[in-house]
Amino acid sequence: MTLKITTWNVNSVRFRIDLVAKFIKAARPDILCLQETKCPDDQFPLKRFRRLGYEHVALNGQKGYHGVAILSRVPFETSGNRSFCDKIDCRHVTATFGERAGLKDPITIHNLYVPAGGDIPDPDANPKFAHKLSFLDEMRDCTDVHVNGNARSILVGDLNVAPFEHDVWSHKQLLDVVSHTPIECEKLVAAQKAGGWIDIMRELVPEPTKLYTWWSYRSPDWKTADKGRRLDHIWLAPALADRVSGVAIAKDARGWAQPSDHVPVTATIEV
Repeated sequence: MTLKITTWNVNSVRFRIDLVAKFIKAARPDILCLQETKCPDDQFPLKRFRRLGYEHVALNGQKGYHGVAILSRVPFETSGNRSFCDKIDCRHVTATFGERAGLKDPITIHNLYVPAGGDIPDPDANPKFAHKLSFLDEMRDCTDVHVNGNARSILVGDLNVAPFEHDVWSHKQLLDVVSHTPIECEKLVAAQKAGGWIDIMRELVPEPTKLYTWWSYRSPDWKTADKGRRLDHIWLAPALADRVSGVAIAKDARGWAQPSDHVPVTATIEV
């Protein structure tokens, strides 16, 4: 059985629902994980998604900010969410797929939206950056989002850190820029390793090849400048790492009318 799993910071699901539909019709993912939905659960465009074939939905949203969702063509057994840093700010949702999805061995998916961290890379001067660092520490220490034993688990999302030198357009110029500062990179890699995860994008496309999933709205010509960062990630448990047939970054979506600054990233996994 093949599963296609997409992660995408959509930057308002209601505003960009037509772009989401356009992507879905072209890529046909089985499971779609969205971040920054900016939508209370009772206002989520469920009818549109059901018409598109996504009958099974796990939501954790709020008005105007943050928010995550898992939308699936196949049923899941259970779903839930947890808070980080003692804040109820809708940054995590999880779902476990099993017999109802036709799987002999279950798969658990975690969808995360790590705080962006503001513009000043100083936790003393910038509470948003302090929150981000604390969130990454909690990811590292939280067994709820770790691979447990031989479990078949997947962690996706906008993790808001480009951890490696070739995950940004200029390593030297971005060392003091939030999302690529050494402390953020160290903390994200520590969370990955402590959780037992494999960064499958970098397993399949090792450095020094550049990989980007985000291009700033501030660039007047994002495509020509190509000053991107890899902020969106797919991590797999070791039990699934050798089952990935490919990962696709839908860069063309950044050029659509009124796009998100992030683009969809899709992994194809033989389960």
